[in-house]
Amino acid sequence: MSDTRPPYTEFRKRLTDRELVVGTFIKTPTGHATEILGDLGFDFVVIDEEHAPFDRGSTDQTLVAARAANTAGIVRVPNPSALLSVLDCGAIGVLVPHVDSEAKARDVVAACRYRGGHRGFSNSPRAGGYGRLKVWDHVDQSDAQVTVIAMIEDPPALDVIDAIVAVEGLDAVFIGRGDLTVSLGVDGPGTPEVKAATETITAAALKAGKAVLAMSPGGDDAKWLKGLGVSGMIVASDQGFMRQAAGRALSEFRELDS
Repeated sequence: MSDTRPPYTEFRKRLTDRELVVGTFIKTPTGHATEILGDLGFDFVVIDEEHAPFDRGSTDQTLVAARAANTAGIVRVPNPSALLSVLDCGAIGVLVPHVDSEAKARDVVAACRYRGGHRGFSNSPRAGGYGRLKVWDHVDQSDAQVTVIAMIEDPPALDVIDAIVAVEGLDAVFIGRGDLTVSLGVDGPGTPEVKAATETITAAALKAGKAVLAMSPGGDDAKWLKGLGVSGMIVASDQGFMRQAAGRALSEFRELDS
C-alpha cells in the first residue's frame, strides 16, 4: 500500500503538535507483527517490555522491524533502569509506567536526554548509526527525536498532576485507565471515577502544553477521548487483533455445520 506517513523520526513532532496518531501494543517478541502493522499504516507501535516476554534481543529485532516498516518504535519499559538499553537499540520513544511524582518525572527525562540530563553516552549502537554519527551529531539527533511519555496510572499522581506535566523535557502523558480502574476499585474505564481522573489528567497536560495518549476500543469512547483533547490513540495489541480475527473466522466456519 502507498505510505503517506512522514518518516518515523518525526513522531515526536507529530505527537507534540497534537496530530492524531494511532498505534497498538506489541506483545509477541518477534518483528513480524510490527512489520505487518507498520505496512498497514499504524503510526507507532508500543513494544511491551512491562507485560510481555521481551528481552533485549527481541526488543532489538522488533525495533529493526519498526524502522523497516516506517512506524515509530516506542518501548514500554518495565522500570527506568531499562531506558538506556532501549534507547541504544534505537527506540524513538519510551513509555514509562507509574510516574506518580514530579521527582520521578524528572528522573525519567534526565535518563533519556544527553543535554541537561544524564543519559549514558555511546554512538556505537544502532541509535548512533553504529559509529556513523559523530559525538555531538548523535547527541543532538537523539535529544531532538526521543519522545518521553509518562504513564499516569496511580491515584497519588492525580494529586500532583500539575507538577508532573510541568517537567521540562516530558513530551506527553499516557492515561493508564486499566490500572486506575483497579486502584480505584471500580468496574471499568467508563465509570464516573475513571472518567473524572481522565478529564483531570487531560486538562492538566493540555494546559502545560503536553500531548495526551490513551488506549481505546474505538467508537464512542474514542470520540469522547478525542473531544477531551487526547491525540494519541492506542488500539488493542497484535495478540488482540489476532484473537479477534481468528475468532471471527472460526465462527464463520463453525456455522457451516449448523
